[in-house]
Amino acid sequence: MKKVLKNVSFVFLLLKMCLIFGQGTSAQKRIVIDVGHGGKDSGAIGVNGIQEKDVVLNIANAILKLNDELDKPLEIYLTRYTDTLIFLSQRSKLAKALKADLFVSLHSNHSDNPNARGVEVYVAGVTSKYSDDATWLAFLLQAALNKQLGYESRGVKFANFQVLRETIDDCTSLLLELGFLSNEDEGKYISDFNNIQPIALTILKSLQKH
Repeated sequence: MKKVLKNVSFVFLLLKMCLIFGQGTSAQKRIVIDVGHGGKDSGAIGVNGIQEKDVVLNIANAILKLNDELDKPLEIYLTRYTDTLIFLSQRSKLAKALKADLFVSLHSNHSDNPNARGVEVYVAGVTSKYSDDATWLAFLLQAALNKQLGYESRGVKFANFQVLRETIDDCTSLLLELGFLSNEDEGKYISDFNNIQPIALTILKSLQKH
């Protein structure tokens, strides 16, 4: 537990220093990508043994790398950069501390039905001044993943997930379920490093449009 708290404090200290020294004051919108699970919380485990926490961290790191290669990179922060457990309440607090304009939580799905497949995008079940924008971005992301990668669409849905509930009053926020690890085809696809970059690029381009 002490190690977890130390890691959380370290992340907050680094971000606070960035803000104090003016490294996060560009005209770009500030984006927080919430990398789901981590540490002892593996999240979903796929048919091939791949863990959700690793899948989403690989995608998030690929987004950062691609963003750094842009002529005008976006201002993106992650809730975790390594295999560390960050509590849900800390994730939303981080977005608030950074005064984020956009909060995107990355996940991959699981079902007892091995045939379940496709992308789901969730927005908060409560309304705020950011609700319409969140819903618009959710449809944009889903359409892009379907067109560019061939993912099936399971629709934009409303949910009371904690990270959405605690951020929707402060910024546009959504949660992205990138396919089912319990589905053999999607599990193999998303665990292949050759496919990580196309997924990351599709997400990044959608964020650019937003």
